[in-house]
Amino acid sequence: MKLLGKKSVLTMLMAAAAMFSTVNAQQKSRIEEPLTPKQESIIVIASYTAQGDLENLHQALGSGLDNALTVNQIKEAIVHAYAYCGFPRSIRGLQTLMEVLDERKARGINDEWGPEASPISDERDKYERGAETLYELTGKKWGKPESGYGAFSPEMDRFLKEHLFADIFERDVLSYAERELVTVSVLSSIGGVEPMLRSHLNICLNVGLTPKQLQQFAGVIKRTIGKKEAKAVQTVLDEVLEDN
Repeated sequence: MKLLGKKSVLTMLMAAAAMFSTVNAQQKSRIEEPLTPKQESIIVIASYTAQGDLENLHQALGSGLDNALTVNQIKEAIVHAYAYCGFPRSIRGLQTLMEVLDERKARGINDEWGPEASPISDERDKYERGAETLYELTGKKWGKPESGYGAFSPEMDRFLKEHLFADIFERDVLSYAERELVTVSVLSSIGGVEPMLRSHLNICLNVGLTPKQLQQFAGVIKRTIGKKEAKAVQTVLDEVLEDN
């Protein structure tokens, strides 16, 4: 076998070093990438919806539209929020969005509606589909629980898997990362649900959000909802990042 010359070896080493440098730079760029204005708007809209702060929500909705969120993306975020803060808050959020759209239309602003949710054609058992979605989100297999609240209340386990993680999470208007931003925003705003917040912050990392972006999320909560809520979020987030 013919041996490579010194020049060829040097060329290969330089190429490998250049490739490593490029990959390293791409990884660093991805790690340091901040939340987008759209993502920040999703956080603020979900937070004010959960708190029922319609005055600030009104302003946040206008900002979200200005930040290029489509009407259907905002609708989907508010609908998703109901699973964590209830129908009353979500419906009031949708009514506020209707008011904002009417006001903007009267000022000559025609907002982009964007694609609607695609029909779900999967006819498999919804419980199994929900468990599959949970696997995608968490990386863990989810069967019928043998302990905890799911075993104590099997109907709650069924509702969660069939409705939340099948009916809602399967809709394609928002990505998993965007849905998780809605979820942690609502949980942070209502407070007192730290175990669930911890679980969903871990899911945020699983679906591609970075530690820096989650730190930025905590900052948005501090700016919009309050220092008390942000302190509770930061405590849980620090624990999650330390564990990871």
